[in-house]
Amino acid sequence: MKRLLFLPLLLLAGAGLSAQEPADVAALRAHIGHVMPQSVRVHPEEDDTLIGLPYPYSVPAIRGAMQEMYYWDTYYTNLGLLSLGDVEQAKNNAADILYLIEKMGYMPNGSHKSLLSRSQPPYACLIVRDIYEKTGDKEWLAACLPALEKEYGFWMTERIAPNGLNRYGHQPLTNEEIDGFFQAIASRLGADTAIPADARIAQGRHWLAEAESGWDFNPRFDRRCLDFNPLDLNANLYIYETSMARFCKELGRDGARQWKQRARTRRHLIRKYCRNRADGLFYDYDYVNGRHSEVLCGAVFNLMNAGLLTRCQARKVRKALPRLEREFGIVACEKGGPERPFTYQWDYPNAWGAINCMAVKGLDRYGFREDARRIARKYVESNVKQFEGTGMLFEKYNALTGWQDAASEYGTPGDFMGWTAGTFLFCADYLYR
Repeated sequence: MKRLLFLPLLLLAGAGLSAQEPADVAALRAHIGHVMPQSVRVHPEEDDTLIGLPYPYSVPAIRGAMQEMYYWDTYYTNLGLLSLGDVEQAKNNAADILYLIEKMGYMPNGSHKSLLSRSQPPYACLIVRDIYEKTGDKEWLAACLPALEKEYGFWMTERIAPNGLNRYGHQPLTNEEIDGFFQAIASRLGADTAIPADARIAQGRHWLAEAESGWDFNPRFDRRCLDFNPLDLNANLYIYETSMARFCKELGRDGARQWKQRARTRRHLIRKYCRNRADGLFYDYDYVNGRHSEVLCGAVFNLMNAGLLTRCQARKVRKALPRLEREFGIVACEKGGPERPFTYQWDYPNAWGAINCMAVKGLDRYGFREDARRIARKYVESNVKQFEGTGMLFEKYNALTGWQDAASEYGTPGDFMGWTAGTFLFCADYLYR
């Protein structure tokens, strides 16, 4: 890895000047452009394993496991498709997600039938927004709105907490199905299975909700995900509300005022419940016990990306960057003590594309461009390093080493991971284009 190549370029980028893209970055960009089409699948007919989808769809890996569409992965994959100019495939992915929302009443975790027990972080509106901003196609946007409204309704009826903020959950299941999920995850985490049946069911329900969070698994929720208002979930739903208000206005439709009021209410509730007055930072809120999570996590950048913070609050997040930033990017959670009961993949020292992407977007939104560029550079550098060493991109990596030796319950899948590629292209574009 020719790390010195980045140093003079970083100085230019940090000063807000354009910089020539390094040869090794350009080489990985070209590789992604070549491989991205190989991650597209066509499966229009439903079978015993997969839900049939009407349009070609992107999957995370070109071979091996993960050969179905995944929900929030697709948002970051689409960033890469739009960077490459493949608007058609980005629209195909959006159309398949909207189709599943209309068919199921919610967007499942993925198109594999084993994933129907939960959704994932809601990104459909963000996917539509990005494509609309690229194309300006109002007719296409108008056709998307019914499914977006339907998904928003799902979250506001099926995943709402008593305090007015949202939480994660799972679809109706039998106790036998919940116990089966508990057994699978307990084996994955190395947890004790010799506990009473009612305790297994209770823990299984929390783990199903944590799987719906996409952060499966992590220390944020103290193994009680059902009890929390997560930062990233509520940030995304705020983007739904503000985006839908904008869409109504641009399409000349009624409803913008109501969407704006929903956004104002959510902003007030997030600031009321999720802000810790002691340090001024934001944490997932345990609404059952009336307290904050003890873990500062990278989901705080979703709040910044959504524009939910005041300038003062954003400066406090920036000041806290040393708690989450390491040599090769932003970690999922700040370093914890030995009391954490399991090794979690969404924890220190692991870094993920989704978190680093939101950090760059969020810091940039509040004008902290030097910090945003530094983090973008770290993400680009780590992936160039891994690609040069292995010829692959990986699902996650170790932010201390910049390598795929991440702590994990099931290893580190590689061989082209769509959301890693998408975030790489986003960060490279941010630095050099």
